[in-house]
Amino acid sequence: MRSFTGKQPVVKGFFEKRTSSVQYVVFDPATKKCVIIDPVLDFEEKSGTTATRSAEAILSYVNEQQLTIELILDTHAHADHLSASWYLKQKTHAPVAIGDGVCEVQKVWKQIYNWPDLPADGSQWDRLIANGEKFRIGEIEVEAILSPGHTPASMTYVMGDAVFVHDTLFAPDYGTARADFPGGNAAQLWRSIQRILALPEEFRVFTGHDYQPGGRAVSFESTIAEQRSNTHLVRTGNEAAFVAFRESRDKTLPLPKLLLPSLQVNIRGGRLPEPESNGRRYLKIPLDAFEGAVWDE
Repeated sequence: MRSFTGKQPVVKGFFEKRTSSVQYVVFDPATKKCVIIDPVLDFEEKSGTTATRSAEAILSYVNEQQLTIELILDTHAHADHLSASWYLKQKTHAPVAIGDGVCEVQKVWKQIYNWPDLPADGSQWDRLIANGEKFRIGEIEVEAILSPGHTPASMTYVMGDAVFVHDTLFAPDYGTARADFPGGNAAQLWRSIQRILALPEEFRVFTGHDYQPGGRAVSFESTIAEQRSNTHLVRTGNEAAFVAFRESRDKTLPLPKLLLPSLQVNIRGGRLPEPESNGRRYLKIPLDAFEGAVWDE
């Protein structure tokens, strides 16, 4: 097992309460170069109102710390919040990036939304990142690790000793991602988790959400050692039991309330629909696209 001898990045998390999402600014203290990970575009679904409070809070921190944004990065095409990547690109001119598996996700969802003309080639982003690709943010080395299971395109990013696991793992007292979205697979999720847990035990783990079980305080940072010891079913080392639990559990879960609004934005790199003739934008909701979906009572 490898050990860590490199530079540690500074990690600042921003918790977005409406969707229980965690956004990050990660920077190299030596060069002040940073990456923004999984920014949220605020959305109030009852009124259809969008806002940029979360994104502006990130920009305020970047300005306060006098950071230079090298990259705006989504770990996957999110199903539970709208991405603010495109908004931040317009504000900062920094490039936007996502894992190259997003093309497979686009192919599935363009059919669901009946968008035959949507390019399913990832061209909505400036950069597509491949499994195993390495690059730097300042002097901090970054490695991309494909982590399918939750989605086929989910990517984990190891930045120095900081591991950004998106929705694959949550806090140790909560568990793991679901694996029943289109292209999801519980066995793949298990194998992705094992690759992450093979990292050095002292590495810091940062999750994409925190659902605060029991009403506890927000917690989105742990270590590889804590994940190995405490995460439910992962610690048993039994793939069959994990897959059986995950598949059984996922059948009882309603779909995320923002799945249909968010995917049509997020597979386009965070772009909202174009305004129509009256100047207003409209989201498109396909009816009965998920036969047998659990109703949210």
